[in-house]
Amino acid sequence: MADTTRRACLALGGALLAPTVLRAQGTWPDRPLRFIQGFAAGGTTDILARLLAPGMAANLGQPVVVENRPGAGGTLAAEALARATDGHTLMLLNNGFAVSAALYRRLPYDPRADIDPIAMVAGIGLVILAGPASNPDAPRDLADLIARAKARPDTLNVATVGVGSTQHFVAEAVQAAGDFRLMHVPYRGTPAALLALRANDVQVVSETASAVLGQLRAGEVRALAITSSTRSALLPDVPTVAEALGRPDFDIQTWYAIGAPARMPPGAVARITDMARALFDNTDLRSRLGELGLVPRPPGTPAETRAIVQAEITRWAEVIARTGMERQ
Repeated sequence: MADTTRRACLALGGALLAPTVLRAQGTWPDRPLRFIQGFAAGGTTDILARLLAPGMAANLGQPVVVENRPGAGGTLAAEALARATDGHTLMLLNNGFAVSAALYRRLPYDPRADIDPIAMVAGIGLVILAGPASNPDAPRDLADLIARAKARPDTLNVATVGVGSTQHFVAEAVQAAGDFRLMHVPYRGTPAALLALRANDVQVVSETASAVLGQLRAGEVRALAITSSTRSALLPDVPTVAEALGRPDFDIQTWYAIGAPARMPPGAVARITDMARALFDNTDLRSRLGELGLVPRPPGTPAETRAIVQAEITRWAEVIARTGMERQ
């Protein structure tokens, strides 16, 4: 009788526990997701996040809500991601994440331990811009810019959207590759930097291609070179930095990847990886990315994506050391 009672109690306990176990092992996601990104509305990262969200939602079967967390070069958004405990928060990382990891001595999160880059999404080169062809004082090409900079040290300026920004680091990398120096002038945004370029307050601007396509097409500015290893389909006449400098190894792109808080359950990571592959295979999405100058990137595995991001952190740390930039 005692054994019968014990078995009945165990069976009853199992029945009571079963719903809890099933819920814990339920298919992820089981509620809407936050998709945060660290820059202001209307920028390339914001536009890309909003392009991706519908496809993510369709694939995952839950709404995906884009949330802007601008500030500090994306570190505020990365902090929010690192601290998220709901299991339903993702982030559109870009290489500003790696730049911040290399630049800042202290961050409110550990970029290597607290955030898990899972899948690559897209990439885009940056362009080195000068004034329009109608300005006779504007450099004609990258070789002309280098010659002027060497002939008149410390007199030519390069504008970016801020100290420690990706644009700033790319400008430094181009200067190091070409062995010339420009004075860095940070602005609060791309429009202000372009206004300064047109006023000849600065002679060069470093910016992502997608952010200045309109001005390039209107002839308001001129692209001297693009930093990716191949020419852009939208700017086929613009040489690469590698071509202009005879440096076939030069290849810098702003990359975009889907990241999650560390220690996400393996099943959730697998769903995110499968979703990223579906996005990559979506021809309509690829076409829309191409219109922005963005090049879809194969998602890779989570391990491959982590390796890419860690290599980027190392790369930018080396740029800091080589150029003598002060870590913050």
